[in-house]
Amino acid sequence: MTDRIAETFGALKAEGRKALVGYLTAGDPDLRQSELNIRTALKNGVDILELGVPFSDPTADGPAIQAAAQRALAAGTNVEEVLGLVRRIRKDFQTPVILFGYANPFFSYGYKKLCADAAAAGADGFLVVDMPFEESEELSIHASTHGLALIRLIAPTTSAARARLILRDAGGFVYYIMVAGVTGERKELTPGVRRHLSMLKRITSLPVVAGFGISNGQHAGEAAKGADGVVVGSALVKAAHAGKLVPLLRELHKALL
Repeated sequence: MTDRIAETFGALKAEGRKALVGYLTAGDPDLRQSELNIRTALKNGVDILELGVPFSDPTADGPAIQAAAQRALAAGTNVEEVLGLVRRIRKDFQTPVILFGYANPFFSYGYKKLCADAAAAGADGFLVVDMPFEESEELSIHASTHGLALIRLIAPTTSAARARLILRDAGGFVYYIMVAGVTGERKELTPGVRRHLSMLKRITSLPVVAGFGISNGQHAGEAAKGADGVVVGSALVKAAHAGKLVPLLRELHKALL
C-alpha cells in the first residue's frame, strides 16, 4: 500500500512549505453537498483531509463541528456512507484521507471490519479523539495489518515521558492539540506552543502538525513556524456551510508557503 502521508510530507518539505490539514464533516449538510465541498477543498490547497465521521456526542468538538455532526446525522450519514464517500473521492484524488472520529461508531462497526473496509475504500488512517492510548491496542493491530496509520494526539498537558510512550508505535503524523479544551476558533494562539512543538520534534521523527484554534491565515502562519503543518477544522466547516470555502483556503494556503 502506498504511504500517501509520508509521500505528501516529503513532497511538501522539498517544496519548502508546510502542510494544510483540513477537516470537514462527512455528510454535512448531506452527502451530495459534502462531497462537493470536499472536492472543492482538495482542489484548493488541502494537502491532507481529515474526514469527520459524525457522532451524536462529539465531546472534543466545539459548536461549529457539533452542529455539522448533527446536520450529517439528520441526513442519515453513517460509517458505511462515509466509506463510500472515501471510495468516490479516491477515484479522482491521491490526497491522504484520515477518518477522524470517536470510538463508539468505530467499535460498533467492528475494528477488524472497519480497517479492512477503510483500506479497501482508500483511506490512509484513523484519528480517534476519545480513545486513550491504553485502550487502542486492538484498533492499532488491525490498522497496522491493513497499512493504515493510527494518528496519535498529544495535548499541551502531556509530559515528555508520556509523549514518548504514546508515540512509540505512532504512524502517519503527530497531532499536537494547542489548547486544553474543545475545537473551535480562537482570537489568538496559546502561549508555549513553540516550546511544546520543539519538545515533540526531539521525541519523534514523524511530522508534527498543530491544531485546535486555527481560524485564519495569520494563526496558520504562526503555528506552522514550529510544526510541519497545521490543522484547520471549525473555520473550514463554517466556511463550507456559508459557501465561502475557497477564499479561506486561499488565505490559509498563502500563509503556509
